[in-house]
Amino acid sequence: MDLYKVLGVNRSATKDEIKEAFRKLAVKYHPDKHSHSPKPVRDSATLRFKEASQAYEVLSDDRKRAHYNLSSSSYYNHNYSHQYTNASRRASGHGYGSSNSYSYKNTHQTSTSNFWHISLRFFSTRAFLLNLVFAGVLYGGFVAIDNSGEALWKMHNPGKSFEEAMESIEKAKADRDT
Repeated sequence: MDLYKVLGVNRSATKDEIKEAFRKLAVKYHPDKHSHSPKPVRDSATLRFKEASQAYEVLSDDRKRAHYNLSSSSYYNHNYSHQYTNASRRASGHGYGSSNSYSYKNTHQTSTSNFWHISLRFFSTRAFLLNLVFAGVLYGGFVAIDNSGEALWKMHNPGKSFEEAMESIEKAKADRDT
């Protein structure tokens, strides 16, 4: 089940868009609204309400959404299968309720291609790339400062190395102390 399709939003939807889509679906499919409808309509509405609640519960939480996005991408469908179930509702026999305790089952086939897919996915995330650019700028700054320090030394002390300058300073101190 694609949680984004359930809510009718795209993968880049903001939290506000997800919230608004859930509210519209919750109003449309809430079981109380369909209490006097025929049983098939009522069951269908209850199912849609559960799916929308489940999708909202996962997509409104940043950590759960990131995990869902990483593991449910069509790029990984051959290695992962997901099943979000509402364990407390199923165990208690309630059709719906305020409990949002979902269990997550993940079956994973180990393979080297899966490792490379996950690595590629991680190393191509926006946050990683921004951190990489930031580290590159810092490293470049350190290299530029180091090279400019050497250039300044050579400009102000032509013909002398740093070691020779230190020796002359030590000699001058020794001569001054005696």
